[in-house]
Amino acid sequence: MTKTILKRIDTTRDARLARLFELVRIPSVSTDPAYAADVRRAADWLAATLRDMGAEADVRDTEGHPMVLGHLKGPDGAPHVLFYGHYDVQPPDPLELWETEPFEPVLRPAGDDHHIVGRGASDDKGALMTFVEACRAWIDAEGKLPLTVSFLFEGEEESGSASLPGFLNDAADELACDVVLVCDSDMFDPKTPAVTTRLRGFVAEEISVSGADRDLHSGMFGNAAANALTVLTTILASLRAPDGSVAIDGFYDDVAPLPTETADAWTKLPFDGDKFLADIGLDAPAGERDRTVLEQLWVRPSCEIHGIWGGYSGPGYKTVIPCEANAKISFRLASGQDPERIRAIFRKHVEKRLPPDCKVTFTAQASAPAWALEPGNPYIQPVLDGLADEWGRSTTMGTGGSIPIVGALQDALGVDALLVGFANLDNRIHSPNEKYDLSSFEKGTRSWVHVIDRISRCG
Repeated sequence: MTKTILKRIDTTRDARLARLFELVRIPSVSTDPAYAADVRRAADWLAATLRDMGAEADVRDTEGHPMVLGHLKGPDGAPHVLFYGHYDVQPPDPLELWETEPFEPVLRPAGDDHHIVGRGASDDKGALMTFVEACRAWIDAEGKLPLTVSFLFEGEEESGSASLPGFLNDAADELACDVVLVCDSDMFDPKTPAVTTRLRGFVAEEISVSGADRDLHSGMFGNAAANALTVLTTILASLRAPDGSVAIDGFYDDVAPLPTETADAWTKLPFDGDKFLADIGLDAPAGERDRTVLEQLWVRPSCEIHGIWGGYSGPGYKTVIPCEANAKISFRLASGQDPERIRAIFRKHVEKRLPPDCKVTFTAQASAPAWALEPGNPYIQPVLDGLADEWGRSTTMGTGGSIPIVGALQDALGVDALLVGFANLDNRIHSPNEKYDLSSFEKGTRSWVHVIDRISRCG
């Protein structure tokens, strides 16, 4: 059966690329209110695309950007999968670093492959469309899918998913399914697709340290007056120990051990930590010295400083002692760690080191716990087998990133999510010149045909 469908995919590349290019051309930037009409235009486009395939689909309003919900009915008794993707994208800035127009996608030769270049080409429009196009090909070739499929396309993933939890709770009955498939993830390497079974959690904070009631002349007040930037950077430096560990009291108390089965499987992966670092111009891992690079990336908690500002940073010198200094910080969390506990002990760490005459203000940003898929999930092996049908191999893996939707879906619907994506680590998502390999688009679409076939046999 799948041969006919795969042939349909192979003979419709131009039409499939044209549809993806149409979607990428819509600047659906969710974080900037100026693009709100474009976000809705992308939602309308997706709903119309699903209806063109025979699905019942519409755009659902939320307090923020809209959701797209669609359904394709399969045979009675067949498994029911919910496919999740997001159609919103990051802002294209800085525009001067793009080699092409960010919302005018192009197909560029790249060695033995081609790159689809444009904002959202990889994250997440290209990935989303691999599944949509696999369903289209199956319907065109066979008349209907061998299982029931629901589609949930979000328009706020890149801006915090504020409307998603409420929407999931309100639509839980309509979204009921046997398993969720999420396409917002990566390949293990360019030739090995994977099911991602672990995600780190996340806590983000912004802090502001203040001292005097105004900026001061460094000659007239130097030494005598507290320098907010000095205070802040001293505190930030205290967050890490010389051995690369996070130096907050109690930070590691609740970290759950990695299951032996998972640890053993990861030792067999062809991962070269030295090469991973060399590929980004580095030589030595900066995390805990007694942990491998793979552990540091996938399962160990971390602390990172993302930005510091205060005082004067323009041309020349303005010799002031700044009265205020600010920083953005985040923590990636391991299984077992409570995001709000980590937020609390971080704040305690900062307050304990604050000198007299200085104050600190904290602004809580996003948070989410770590997530892990139980090894016994009955859909893992069928999905791995489907991926191997196309690529000749497949594996499970972890990732250091955080995808709050996975936990939210699990909480609201009571079912597991399997993360299956075809992105490569060099896709420059969130950066200028974002790209999606043409091979990812082609083989990803073909892979979903095999996965749909394998899951349909689970009924």
